[in-house]
Amino acid sequence: MSATGEAAHDTRPFPVTHRLVLSIAVPMTLGFLTTPLLGLTDTAVVGRLGQPEALAGLAIGAIIFDLLYGSLSFFRTSTTGLAAQAFGRNDPRELQAVFWRALLSAVGLGLLMLLLAPVILAVGPDLMTSDADVADVVRNYFGIRVLSSPATFVNFAVLGLVFGRGRAMLGLGLQILLNGTNILVSIYLGLGLGWGIAGVAWGTVCAEVLAALVGLVVVVRGFPAGSRPARSEILDPGKLKQLFQMNADILIRSLVLNGAFVTMTRIGSSFGAVTLAANAVLINVFMLSAFFLDGLAGAAEQLSGRAVGANFRSSFDRALKLTAGWSFAMAGVLGVFFLAAGVPIIEVLTTSEEVRQVAARYLPWAALTGLTGALAFQMDGVFIGATWSREMRNMMLLSFAAYCAALAVLVPTLGNHGLWLAMNLFLLMRGLFLLALVPRKTAQSFPSAQ
Repeated sequence: MSATGEAAHDTRPFPVTHRLVLSIAVPMTLGFLTTPLLGLTDTAVVGRLGQPEALAGLAIGAIIFDLLYGSLSFFRTSTTGLAAQAFGRNDPRELQAVFWRALLSAVGLGLLMLLLAPVILAVGPDLMTSDADVADVVRNYFGIRVLSSPATFVNFAVLGLVFGRGRAMLGLGLQILLNGTNILVSIYLGLGLGWGIAGVAWGTVCAEVLAALVGLVVVVRGFPAGSRPARSEILDPGKLKQLFQMNADILIRSLVLNGAFVTMTRIGSSFGAVTLAANAVLINVFMLSAFFLDGLAGAAEQLSGRAVGANFRSSFDRALKLTAGWSFAMAGVLGVFFLAAGVPIIEVLTTSEEVRQVAARYLPWAALTGLTGALAFQMDGVFIGATWSREMRNMMLLSFAAYCAALAVLVPTLGNHGLWLAMNLFLLMRGLFLLALVPRKTAQSFPSAQ
């Protein structure tokens, strides 16, 4: 078996090594890190136009798509978990069926997004800004970029299958193709041809369609013809129900997680514009940590799912231990880095001296979020890979309730320090609540442990 987990189907318990964990986590992390580079490029392209309303419109449009696509990215994670289990069971027919179910769902959701686009266009921009010129820019950007919705969701399905099989290098290649094409075409259309914001939007459309076509060709050509599932297998009601239930659970989890940060922003606004701006700057510290921890969560997702599918308890336990160890090690390194380099990073993100001073005051809390969130990221990967999505959803709801209680107690007495303490407690509780369920769920998933 190869170190990347891409080898053919092995009937023995597969060895989970540090090399195997990193061979999945590192390429996934690098792929995730191409996303903020794309955002920076779009901002730079539009920024060179010298039109403040264009830059503001791009920011608002990007937020709308982040909310829509970020919340609906459950296709990628649920497909990864189900594909990993089929791969672990040495079941190539079900592996293909998992992909075709996800693909049909992705196309359907993409078409639904196109149908809802006029409603979003009519309501969304005016909710986000009162400036008519900025709202027009948002409509122009959104109206073009939304055309890529079917391709965007197809890319989620493709990456889900690729990561589920542990082919992280292929996943990295597809993400580089997607974001690299987006960057180059956006620069060419936006600046070279002078299309401005429309060029940036068309750059995204071209990149999403190209990546979807290439991904489909690569994935479908890799399917063995003799293991092609019948239509009845693809449309099996029980399997479809499992997919939809997982998607619903992960969607609820994602919405509640976003709600926690929205709540933090809303409460932070009561401390004044400077503190609100400082918190917004510091959230980037957590987001940067998340990009690195997501790669290890992806490794936990693939390896735990594969072990559950193969019914290899020893491989599952080893994956649990190694991915946890690497997650905490990464979080510790990130925490030290942000404590040491946080002030210069803050100075890059804002030119306001007042905001810089306030952000520096609360920097230790932001630097701590990687450590308090490390277990939650890893546990999310384990629970999605093992398809324990209902429990993950329930623990998210319980953690959010505890977070609200912490806010009610800590904010009135500690102010913004209390707000950041409550957020760190929320992240920590998510991980601990999920960890508490692992022994029982493991025993259920491995009734005849090998």
